[in-house]
Amino acid sequence: MGVLDAVGSWPVANVAAALMSSGEVVDSVGDLARPFRLASIAKPITAWACLVAVEEGIVALDQPIGQPGCTLEHLLSHAGGYGFDLADPVTAPERRRIYSNTGIEMAADAVASAAHIPFDVYLGEAVLQPVGMHHTSLRGSPAHGMWSTVDDLVAFVGEVLAPTVIGRATRDLAVRTHFPTLGGIVPGVGRFGTSPWGLGFEVRGDKTPHWTGATNSPSTFGHFGGSGTMMWIDPVPDVALVALTDRDFDQWSADALRLWPELSDAAIAELTSRPS
Repeated sequence: MGVLDAVGSWPVANVAAALMSSGEVVDSVGDLARPFRLASIAKPITAWACLVAVEEGIVALDQPIGQPGCTLEHLLSHAGGYGFDLADPVTAPERRRIYSNTGIEMAADAVASAAHIPFDVYLGEAVLQPVGMHHTSLRGSPAHGMWSTVDDLVAFVGEVLAPTVIGRATRDLAVRTHFPTLGGIVPGVGRFGTSPWGLGFEVRGDKTPHWTGATNSPSTFGHFGGSGTMMWIDPVPDVALVALTDRDFDQWSADALRLWPELSDAAIAELTSRPS
């Protein structure tokens, strides 16, 4: 019995998952080619496209966008002062970590404007096609309107671990904490005095409780989605986990916040106990 067999008991209609070690799939369960709504796992993929645009020189992380003092870096790290889905800011930039769909959408709009093409076209040309994410599509907001498969997210994890469309230094910027003193709320999880976030990726830090495992290192980064999806990469044991479901998180959040950490801890225990 593999570690991922545990997802068969999750209270969802459909689930598919993959466990990776050193960039390779070592266990999987379910239909890896089945499309699922990613919800907010779209954010790190959108951020990746924004970082391609940064390297192309059509936008810059310190580029002003939106209210005074707000930059692309602020928007991608939820530090721009914009509310969850509000067009107008609710505070000045760099005051609190306010999780914001609006901020990610503003970042994508800035890239689309600079590239003179719609963002979904830019996303496809910059990320989806070269990374081999051929079954991923943007069907609305770049903050939460993406559909994909476990196979395609495995390809994205591989890209994050060994980047090809951006340089490694830019990748490192994406997964380290920006504005590290900021506190805020991780929706559905809790409020934290310090709430680390990279560019599109949530960084685990010392958040407790959390949707990743108790044994995940503080440098773990990833995202979960309101559609009942999760993806994390832990660079310390070099382990990654993707699990997609078709039941909205708020319908089974209490179970998810128990089952996801249990699976994460079991996966890390299994892979770190194997002989090298």
